[in-house]
Amino acid sequence: MPYQSESQSYYSSSSRGGGGGNVSSEPMETVIKLASGSAVVVFSVSTCCMCHAVKRLFSGMGVSPTVYEIDQDPKGKEIEKALTRLLGGTSAVPVVFIGGKLIGAMDRVMASHINGTLVPLLKEAGALWL
Repeated sequence: MPYQSESQSYYSSSSRGGGGGNVSSEPMETVIKLASGSAVVVFSVSTCCMCHAVKRLFSGMGVSPTVYEIDQDPKGKEIEKALTRLLGGTSAVPVVFIGGKLIGAMDRVMASHINGTLVPLLKEAGALWL
């Protein structure tokens, strides 16, 4: 598979210092942390055809996104709600971040690809070198 898939839980059960706090208990904080962890991050649902299409688009461009399959995580519904808030109330996957910045769902990614702004974004994020 040409892209990295992350299906483990995104939540840490304890803090590093061994104290009582949860490192990333807030779903929005978790989304932001994960989104900034790689040059290209795709929040996906494993059975979604549009998610598959966006992953294939990046793969075909030579980009290896980090993919989080939210349907395979026990807290995936909370992540999905946080993504919906980021998208302004629209519930849609895939949700793509490039360079830690929200690009949006498939329609925004395709619009950026068609109008020629996707490649410069990928280059700026360090995901594409050519």
